[in-house]
Amino acid sequence: MAPKSKNAPVSDVVNLDSDSDSDDGVGGRGTFRSMASLMENQRVPSTIADAATVAPRETLECRSFWKAGENFVIPTGVTPTASGMVEHARVHPKFLHSNATSHKWAFGAIAELLDNAVDEIQNGATFVKIDKIDIVKDNSPALVFQDDGGGMDPDGLRKCMSLGYSSKKSNTTIGQYGNGFKTSTMRLGADAIVFSRSTRGGKSTQSVGLLSYTFLRKTGQDDVIVPMIDIDISKERPQPIIYGSPEDWAANLQILLKWSPFSTEDELWQQFVEIGTHGTKVIIYNLWLNDEGIYELSFDDDSEDIRLQDEGVHDGKRLPHKVLELRSHISYQLRYSLRAYASMLYLEKFENFKIILRGIPVEQFNIADELRYSKIIKYKPYKATMEQATTKIKVGFIKEGPKLAVCGYNVYHKNRLIRPFWKVTMDGSSVGHGVVGVLEANFIEPAHDKQDFERSSLFQRLEARLKKIVGDYWQSHVHIFGYNTYKVPAPTDKSKKIAIRDQPPTVNTFNPLPLPSDRISQGGPIIREISLSNATSSRTVAVAAPHLRNSTGLRSNFQPVQLNPQSAATVSEISSQDTENNLFGMSADEISEENMQLFMRCEEYVKKETEMEQTVSNLEKELEETKSKCARLALLVDAKRREMQQV
Repeated sequence: MAPKSKNAPVSDVVNLDSDSDSDDGVGGRGTFRSMASLMENQRVPSTIADAATVAPRETLECRSFWKAGENFVIPTGVTPTASGMVEHARVHPKFLHSNATSHKWAFGAIAELLDNAVDEIQNGATFVKIDKIDIVKDNSPALVFQDDGGGMDPDGLRKCMSLGYSSKKSNTTIGQYGNGFKTSTMRLGADAIVFSRSTRGGKSTQSVGLLSYTFLRKTGQDDVIVPMIDIDISKERPQPIIYGSPEDWAANLQILLKWSPFSTEDELWQQFVEIGTHGTKVIIYNLWLNDEGIYELSFDDDSEDIRLQDEGVHDGKRLPHKVLELRSHISYQLRYSLRAYASMLYLEKFENFKIILRGIPVEQFNIADELRYSKIIKYKPYKATMEQATTKIKVGFIKEGPKLAVCGYNVYHKNRLIRPFWKVTMDGSSVGHGVVGVLEANFIEPAHDKQDFERSSLFQRLEARLKKIVGDYWQSHVHIFGYNTYKVPAPTDKSKKIAIRDQPPTVNTFNPLPLPSDRISQGGPIIREISLSNATSSRTVAVAAPHLRNSTGLRSNFQPVQLNPQSAATVSEISSQDTENNLFGMSADEISEENMQLFMRCEEYVKKETEMEQTVSNLEKELEETKSKCARLALLVDAKRREMQQV
């Protein structure tokens, strides 16, 4: 039986401004603030602190996520530090909302909480449940996440509630920044309560923590605090874990009962019955509304799903068949259907783990399994570590392609989908329609919201390569479906000559520096005659390059250059290449393709240059070794010769 508040001992209130990785234990005095001292320092009336429901006035002003931060009253003064406590930097509760705005998409926040459950597979987790419950207090919906992983002990729960702390250092775990729980829960709702039960070192515990934006705002806090209680259930009779005084523990329990969805202790302890011997349960309530006063998450449109509002469905217009077909594809559905998004969220299918959405398991789906005329391409990122050196890219046509205008790459990182259907081709272009690729890019780092990647040089090189792969695959396979590919016709007369008027140099004509008369061949505009076949010219160019000009005209040491066929062999070679890549008559798609090919050639040249430098270095070493060996042999021959002379 759970302990009653009148007999209870204690738990302190954890600050969220701690990112310490120390092992001081859950009772570290430098980490927690006393609830008793906190309540004594409140500057707001007790009637406001006791309010437990949202006033009608606040429905749209404070319950809309993107406006909630504007309605937090900043106190004019700062609550003084309690006696015996160390002064510390504080994190204002408004930061919880600002921090959560990193999630632009609500499903991205849900994915963060699913990642936490998936990371628990290594601790024996076999499922994660996502469902909706109704809060009896105000008859409002709440979102529930529950897994049967190892759970969190009191210390683990405090680290989970702290900012910037992460103990996930494995190559297989997804989380790494120690910020996902706070941003995701606060993005979905104003309040979250966590129940966790675990066994560590033979000691079984159960803990409750409340991260409540509503509580902090209505009680006028100027620091983020989280009321918690912990109980030792290892013995026959549960015993509360004491960190401070019985009064503190009682204050924590009363805050939990007042600001959580549960009004009695029996209701609170009943949550652990559903958890079992180990696991974690997170309830997010006071869910955010949109600007129209409607819940952002829809639970009524589909009893087996959680959806986001699709503006295109409610416009009342009759849509063409092609549009309906596009909206029925998973590339469109995953934006609004959590079941569709969760089915593609993880690349490898789980063996002994299930995602259960509203009572029904999610069937995992990998679009790579349905690609037609698929091809696997190995990509080795430049300057990547050996463990991540080679990535397999599977590319092919979807079963509805190429008629259905769906294309792009599903890019995963450590088995987690980061960018779904990432379109790398030009907008408005039909090139690549129906071509989809799948790859796991562990060599680039995801952004904090795990919906994009950091724009590193590795990412830019990958993007360029993916563009080329789509173009090459399209050119070599689209004929299967009856499409014709076209090429730029070669010029019929390569020896045709054209006249290009040189642009006069931009100089300061107020006080130009005169040029010697012998350096100017004739007056008037300079016309240079260029042959497209060999790019030769016989005119003397008396115009300095831009870097040789100064504010008064031309530099005095500038010399004209005579261009002729004998002295312009290099220019002829370059111009010949330009002729082959002539852009006249090319479409935007062809120019883009040419650009991609040039970029990849540049990458190859850089790689070859590095290899050649390494070869030169190796040859120099071999030369030095050979010289040393020759010197030793010369000494040996000289010594033998002397011996023969003595004999």
